[in-house]
Amino acid sequence: MKQSKKVSLVLGSGGARGYAHIGVIEELERVGYEIVSISGSSMGTLVGALYACEKMEEFKEWVTGLEGADLGKWLDLSWDFRSGVFRGTKVMEKLFTMIGNKKIEELPIKYTAVATDLNRNKEVWFQQGDLLNAVRASIAIPAILTPVQIGEMLLVDGGVLNPLPVAPTMSDHTDLTIAVNLYADLPRPDIVMPPGESEKQSGITTAIADALEKAQNLLFREEEGGAPVHEVLEKTLDSVQRTLISYHLGNYPPDLLINISKDVCGTFDFHKAYPTIEAGRMAAREALSSLSRVSTSPSVAGRYA
Repeated sequence: MKQSKKVSLVLGSGGARGYAHIGVIEELERVGYEIVSISGSSMGTLVGALYACEKMEEFKEWVTGLEGADLGKWLDLSWDFRSGVFRGTKVMEKLFTMIGNKKIEELPIKYTAVATDLNRNKEVWFQQGDLLNAVRASIAIPAILTPVQIGEMLLVDGGVLNPLPVAPTMSDHTDLTIAVNLYADLPRPDIVMPPGESEKQSGITTAIADALEKAQNLLFREEEGGAPVHEVLEKTLDSVQRTLISYHLGNYPPDLLINISKDVCGTFDFHKAYPTIEAGRMAAREALSSLSRVSTSPSVAGRYA
């Protein structure tokens, strides 16, 4: 397969599973693909923005270096619990230190952030304007992060209506459209953890569980023996996302679909950056290897030439 193919990359939603996008992008670059267009929902929007601003490596170093004691600095509870548990202000301030005040139309690649307008029940495609505002709207997981009000629009996570937004790339003049699905029914891959990583994750897991429990106690009165509210929410979101992905892929199939196991981590497992990034790298390597075998077979050699 020839190298330096121009790629439109579609990065799906999935909460913490979106760390896998980092591994996918690193693998695409390693084998020589040139990413010239990105469309994303939720964490796909965030990772895509960091890549477009050449700050993905800095973000990766930050999230893989987080310790349990760091968590309190970044989880800022919203006291208006009617709209969401966390405000996300501190995380956005951290992203601003990395990205700065950027306009989407000034990025070196084509970029689309997909959000959902609850007032009109419609997708919103951000292809110009303030980059971080678009990211913040696209990552606003309902009931977890507070929504964003822009004019008459009440904006939440793009995955509510379109978890894998291939459509914005359909007019791209590229060699391949590659989409990354974070909800595949595949076994969780075996990831070899470096020394100390498992212990660090255990400490952060405890801190996250404590934070979620405190938030839940403030918001809800849980029945004895019932499932924690955040677990019910996660399962609900996952079910809806998987159904929507099947629907959208039927209408807008990419040239290559990279599937990440839905069990690689949970939606809110933001402390599992290292294994999730590696899972993305492994999945991309396998998918690209399959593409290479198909494209060099006599019957379809011209398709990807």
